[in-house]
Amino acid sequence: MTFELTILGSSSAVPTSKRNLTAHVLNVHERFFLIDCGEGTQLQLRKNNIRFGKIDHIFISHLHGDHIFGLFGLISTFNLLNRKNDLHIYAYQEIEKILESHIAYFERNMSYKLVYHFFNPKKNELVFENDNLTVHTIPLKHKVPTCGFLFREKGHLRNLRKNVVETYQIPIKQIQSVKEGNDFINDDGELIPNERLTLPPYKTRSYAYCTDTAYSEKIVPIIENVDLLFHEATLAKNLQKQAKQTTHSTSIDAATIAKKANVKKLIIGHFSARYKDVSVLLQQAQEIFPNTVAAEDGEKYSIELSR
Repeated sequence: MTFELTILGSSSAVPTSKRNLTAHVLNVHERFFLIDCGEGTQLQLRKNNIRFGKIDHIFISHLHGDHIFGLFGLISTFNLLNRKNDLHIYAYQEIEKILESHIAYFERNMSYKLVYHFFNPKKNELVFENDNLTVHTIPLKHKVPTCGFLFREKGHLRNLRKNVVETYQIPIKQIQSVKEGNDFINDDGELIPNERLTLPPYKTRSYAYCTDTAYSEKIVPIIENVDLLFHEATLAKNLQKQAKQTTHSTSIDAATIAKKANVKKLIIGHFSARYKDVSVLLQQAQEIFPNTVAAEDGEKYSIELSR
């Protein structure tokens, strides 16, 4: 059961020769979720062998160009490929006006449908749910309405011990009940306790995406104890004043949030193009939160199953 993040772009505002603009893909049980869609996202999807047809859900944090300009090309390509599946867009309501203007001019005969899911960026609310996953918004502090996203696996069933089905002759129709934690009564009326039949369920996994935000401790209770946190670190600590003015975060801001939220691992990214080498930002963050890594385009981060 896969839970893997791929960084498609790690630069802010403008792309560089080594870094594309913001976009992430999260693979949860082979369902792919695109998070933001900066310019160049299509090419990055190709480079990372992520099939276009796998993407049915796109989450947009806010309506700044470096997070949405890739949508226009992606929508056009889907149309050229004669896509049939609906494409679900989760974003602030103004996105419909932006995308429909593009479609009216460039894509007059769409082969598929855009389905919009609007949310209030000021609220922490459920915006997506399926059998395995929930997605909640994380209100952020930026110049325009902005939110992050919290992806959290739903609870797993208990795991059958090896050979118990054969040993205790458990009918197929009762296997689900046993996995749900119920005891089993055999044909002789003997009660077999569930602990003898199953192992504890795997722990649920979680990923929080927080980009384009000034330092805000209001998000700490929402992202507390997540396995993996992406938090923007646009600037180094010597530019704290500029970060505040532009409603962005420094490397130490990101690390402080990670520490307060007791997350397991922090990825910093959304780096200003002024940094040819981001090691200074990484070092600053690691001094506060040691388990920090710097985002690199094409890097993958898997969260393994554990009990």
